[in-house]
Amino acid sequence: MNGVVEATAALGYGFASALVPVVNAEAYAVLAGRPGGYAVIVVVALAVGQTAGKLLLFEAARRGTGRLARRLARRGQSGRVAARAARWAEPVRRWLSRRRTGLPAVLVSASVGVPPLALVSIAAGTAGLRHWEFAVACLLGRVVRFALLALLSALA
Repeated sequence: MNGVVEATAALGYGFASALVPVVNAEAYAVLAGRPGGYAVIVVVALAVGQTAGKLLLFEAARRGTGRLARRLARRGQSGRVAARAARWAEPVRRWLSRRRTGLPAVLVSASVGVPPLALVSIAAGTAGLRHWEFAVACLLGRVVRFALLALLSALA
């Protein structure tokens, strides 16, 4: 395959893997490290696709925050479940709403995978993190993660 085809395929695969958990972008990055491939192009395209998909989750959470809260309140959760959700949701949201703690959390999640980036994307959207800050931290973390996997694959 030529570079344009590989970049397009990686971009699409990255976007799909951001939204569908069973589509594994890490496996694609490992395959990008094979000899004769366009590893750098594939890694960057895969990271851009993943970031675009995570931005979609981020924006959906940002726009749907009020609706989700109202729906859960109407559902009438049991007191114990509601208390547990409130106990964890508010501190995480407060933590992600600050630049000094939110951006490193997104960067670590995007590069290491813990906590899962999908959950961090949703939480960051509800916390009010800026779009461009989230996108930059996510893209940098994903490029580091995928480049490391491709490099390890190439060295193996």
